[in-house]
Amino acid sequence: MPELIRVGMADYKVGKAPATVISYGLGSCIGISLYDPQTKIGGLLHIMLPDSTQARASDNPAKFADTGLPLMLNDVLALGASRARLVAKIAGGAQMFAFANATDIMRVGARNAEAAKKMLKDLGIKLVAEDTGGTYGRTVSINLEDGVYTVKTINKGEKLI
Repeated sequence: MPELIRVGMADYKVGKAPATVISYGLGSCIGISLYDPQTKIGGLLHIMLPDSTQARASDNPAKFADTGLPLMLNDVLALGASRARLVAKIAGGAQMFAFANATDIMRVGARNAEAAKKMLKDLGIKLVAEDTGGTYGRTVSINLEDGVYTVKTINKGEKLI
């Protein structure tokens, strides 16, 4: 049976086929996968917030899109992935709660999705699929054998992207 690598909140893991990397219960958080289809090496990052510059210096860098993604990228490349072949998929970024008079700061899910896309673009990594927004949580996994990114939701079923 292939290894199941679990990624916690504000965490990331990398691996090789035939492993599957999974993260449970993304609400406003984003699950960002990187995958090299030739070497079958990839990773999954579970970010909570878009920008580390608005946090304490001692915070976990995997918590943020701008600091977590470069860390995971370096680890995927160290395993033997090619930066030129890497593709990314993202899911999550839900608006889990409704606020009267909501300000932009309350739109954490949307801001996370925007930050993930900007970081991928800045790093030159092609975003090939996404499942973001809505008002529901997701569990995500990437099968490192074939690069299929599975998004599971309660009452909405399962989607392969």
